[in-house]
This record gives sequence, C-alpha cells and structure tokens, in this order.
Amino acid sequence: MSGIREQVDVCVVGAGHAGCEAALACARMGLETVIFTVSVDSIALMPCNPNIGGSSKGHLVRELDALGGEMGKVIDQTFIQSKMLNVSKGPAVHSLRAQADKAEYSRAMRKVLENQAHLTIKQAEVVELLSVHTEASDTITSYRITGVKTYTGAIYESKAVILCTGTYLKARCLCGEAITHTGPNGLQAANELTDSLKALGIEMCRFKTGTPARMDKRSIDFSKMEEQFGDERVIPFSFSTDEESVQIDQVSCWLTYTNEKTHDIIRANLDRSPIYAGVIEGTGPRYCPSIEDKVVKFADKERHQVFIEPEGRHTNEMYVGGMSSSLPEDVQLAMYRTVPGLEHCKIVKNAYAIEYDCIKPDQLYPTLEFKRISGLFSAGQFNGSSGYEEAAAQGLIAGINAGCYIKGCEQIVLDRSQAYIGVLIDDLVTKENFEPYRMMTSRAEYRLLLRQDNADLRLRRIGYQVGLVTEEQYQYVCEKEQLIAKEMDRLRQVKVGANKEIQMFLNQKNSSSLKTAASLAELISRPELSYERIAEIDTDRPCLPKDVIEQININLKYDGYIKRQLKQVEQFQKIENKKIAPGLDYNEIKNLRLEARQKLQKFKPVSVGQASRISGVTPADISVLLVYMESHK
Repeated sequence: MSGIREQVDVCVVGAGHAGCEAALACARMGLETVIFTVSVDSIALMPCNPNIGGSSKGHLVRELDALGGEMGKVIDQTFIQSKMLNVSKGPAVHSLRAQADKAEYSRAMRKVLENQAHLTIKQAEVVELLSVHTEASDTITSYRITGVKTYTGAIYESKAVILCTGTYLKARCLCGEAITHTGPNGLQAANELTDSLKALGIEMCRFKTGTPARMDKRSIDFSKMEEQFGDERVIPFSFSTDEESVQIDQVSCWLTYTNEKTHDIIRANLDRSPIYAGVIEGTGPRYCPSIEDKVVKFADKERHQVFIEPEGRHTNEMYVGGMSSSLPEDVQLAMYRTVPGLEHCKIVKNAYAIEYDCIKPDQLYPTLEFKRISGLFSAGQFNGSSGYEEAAAQGLIAGINAGCYIKGCEQIVLDRSQAYIGVLIDDLVTKENFEPYRMMTSRAEYRLLLRQDNADLRLRRIGYQVGLVTEEQYQYVCEKEQLIAKEMDRLRQVKVGANKEIQMFLNQKNSSSLKTAASLAELISRPELSYERIAEIDTDRPCLPKDVIEQININLKYDGYIKRQLKQVEQFQKIENKKIAPGLDYNEIKNLRLEARQKLQKFKPVSVGQASRISGVTPADISVLLVYMESHK
C-alpha cells in the first residue's frame, strides 16, 4: 500500500501546551517541523481549569518566557482576571495567576502556530513510531528514531520526534456508570500509539485526573457568594509585554463553600463513584483531589472552598473550581445544588474523571530524551506530570534539546539551582513518581534565588544562546543587570550621618534613629523602608526603570539570606558538576550496596548530584562512587 511520504526535521505528536512550545522552539531554531493533533480545535486547549499560573506555576511561566517560550505572551493577550498570590509573604513565593478566556487563549496560540515559519499543523492521529536498531545486548536493545506513521498510512521521516500526547493515549472518561472512550472534552482519543511504544520497550503506566462541572451562569445566585476581584494594577507574565497593555477591565470570580448536606450526599453515593468502586485503574493527583476524596480524607472538615470562575468573556459557562468529581450525573446535580448560590444551578457539562496512558519518566535523561531511543523526546502529562504550566515548560526544553540533537550542539539541562524548570525535570527523571507530579514552591531548595521576578536575569542568556530570544531582549537584560549592580554599589557607598534632618526623616517613616552614620543600602534593608521611601534623602540618584528598582529592593532586604543560599548552591554544584561517564557499569563497583547498584543501573544518572537524589542511594554509596570515579579517571 503506497501513501504520502514526507521528510521533515522534527515531528511533534500532540498540540496541547507541551506540544505548542516544543513545535515553536524547533521551528524558531530553523528546523522544518510538523505538529500532529487529533483535532485542530484542541490546540492549546484548557480542558480543566481556565487559568494560567498560580503558586509555583507562575514561576514556571515566567521562566518559560525568559527562555523564549510563548505561554506568557498568549495569556497576557487573553486573560480576563489577574492576581498576584502570596503578596503578604516574602518575594520567593509571590506567584502570578491569571484567569484565561479559554476559547481566546486557544485561538491566539493557534494563530501563533499557523503563522510560524518552518511549522506545519497536521490533523492526524499518529499510530506508530518508526525506528532502526542501533545496538543490542543480552538485556537491552537500543534504537534511533526515524519518523512516525499516521492512521491513514502517511509516513513522515524525521530526525527527531517529540511525544506530547497529554491525556489522550487510550483515554476514557468516567461519569458514574457512564464510560466513554474519548479524550478530554469529548475529543477523539489516541488508541493505537501505546502498542508501538511498548514494542520499543517503553514502560507505560496509567494515571488519572478529573474536572468539575460547568454551570450556566444564568442559573447561579451570586448574591450568596463572596465576590473575588483581580489586582488593581496588573503585572504581566511576559517580560516582553508592555505593562500598560494589560491594564484592562477585569471580570469577577466568586467564592462559596460546600456544607454538611453536600458531604452527606457524597458519602451516601460513594459506591457509585468509579474512584471508590474500583472501576478506575489510574492513580490520581494527591494535590488536586476530587470532592469525593476531600470528603473521605478530610472527614473532620465542615466545608471546602468552591470557586466559581468564568470560562470567558463571551460565554455563560462557569467553572466550579474545587469540586471535580466522577459521581453519576444525578448525584452531581443533587450535590452541587446544596452549595449556597447553586441551589437552582443547571449543568452545561458534567464533571468527569479521565484516565490515560503515560510513561515512567525515569526512562528519560534530564534533556527529556529517552535513554534507549536516540532522537525520541517527550514532554508534558505524558511524562507523568499534571498542569498546563508543567507541560509547557517541559515542551520548551524538549523542543530546544531536539533542535540541539539535530544540529549536533550541546543540549541544555537546567539544574535545581538555576530554575523551577530544573527542579521539575530533575524530580521527574530522578524520583519514583506514583502519581501525577505537580510543581510546588516547597520542592525548590533555592527558592529565594529562583524568584519569578528575576527569571529574565537567570535565563535570558540561555534563551539567547539557543536562538529563541532576540538580540534586543538579551541586550535589555544585560543593561538591566549592569544598572542593578551599579546602583547597589552606589547605595552601599553613599553614607548619611546621624544629623537632625536624617533623624526627623526616620522618625516620620516610623524607623529607628541612627547612632552613627549608615549607608543608604543599610536603610533600604529595614522592613519599613525601601528604595522609593528614601528618595527625599537620596537626591543624587539616577532615574531607573521600575523592574530595576524591584531587584534592588529585594537584593538589599534579603542580602544575608541570599548570600547564605548562594553558598549552599556552591556546595551543590561541586557534586552536580561531577559528570558520570554514560557507559559506567555500576555492577563493577563492588563496594556499592546491592540496592544502590540496582537503582543507579536503572536510572543511569548523568552526574553525582543526580545520583545522590535517587531514592535508595545513601550518602555512603555516593562516597563509594566518588572514590571509584577518582581511581578510574
């Protein structure tokens, strides 16, 4: 049977948030790229919560943008409400979150893809990966990827393939006893690719996630709920977005709560929930539980928060945040109608659980390339993570590294001290994950250094080096860096005396008086003062951009903590930079404990640092490994 046969550089399978970033990165690196999707209507779809960002996820979007990704730019164009979370806490955990116009976001991202040079969109289901054998041992066969085959028999020969299948592989949606073999939002599932992956020796597992119902806005009584507003002054996600362009009329969200009646209905019908009836095979995300899970696992709680959020400006669909469920339709309606404001609600779309095939990510290098299949990369929920932001971040890194693989240049790995993206990928490929992985600020050891406000200072250079950041953007960051350093140096050198004028000023600002002369930097470090608040006693200061002033304030106020964390990073990088030879046979290291040998042989860490984070590998094992490496230089 003959069919279409085309030659391209890169095939990207899936056009969700991971696929979009991967395809754009490859195309922008000058590679002929084709992105496959089961439906062009599913490009950058938000099948669950209609928002981007949030605690720690906002960091990922900022880092993605600093590297040259697209998500931050598109949400800045299409958000309907924006809020900076955790503002009462330190800057390390400040996180931006924006409510999206779901349809507009998808449309805007699709427009970017459609107009990107070197990028082709193809509506087709990929059913097979094409490859050739490269080497074989008694236990392991290795391959090199050569392309993909679609359901219609078309063959696309390529030098690299990036798998971004999301929740579509052998997906099935469950709503009580009703089970449909579809992907999210009723879209077609991809049912054949799993067999091709298994044939290549890829280990698969089954995860699940869920989504709440969507309500008709006209059936909701908002007078019984608490109105939630956006920030008065909106801060954009993208470092390239003009701040004035995001000062728009925002829409409101609403807060209400479940109660004992809600919980009674859920408890009485647990036997009809696929989760508790044993119908669902997949493991769900612990940090985003269904309402059934909340009621069972937090039995002492009298109520749970419910957020009513609009899906867009031009629709009456409202998202019921905090109440995802797989209960039957009749139970859902009864349950939702016990919530204040939802007594007469009408469901537009039922809540459902979805389970799908994904991989065990310990099969990947930190570059997101498969260890045993050269040229095959993967990203997103297919790697066992959850969330649009986690997916997009992995998509960008997989795209960059697929491009570097083809061009023969060094692939990039962000370590845990460089970026939240580094923490995310390191956790995925190093730790055994038994549930969908979700990014959290607590997972980042160096979070004071990895703030969302300095993502451009940390990562723009890397984006520029791989060709995703323009010369102009890169030069702006270089100048910003110089302005910050120069002004901080000046503030440390300029002293003010303990004279009457200064004491009066400090008294007016509710700040303690000076005993001896102090530098302006020392004054700024006081909690009640800032760069802006000392302006009247600092008459020779230059005129600086707002983002430069923000960095000066943070760096001076947290100076001691930042220095301490930089010392920790120095220690961390000593073992992180000790690379392990790819072919090292751990069975030859006789002094290693059996468990450590097995784990190291399985994970094949690229550095001593990564080896030290593998579960079951002890500090003593690392000492043995270091001695062995030193003696076999």
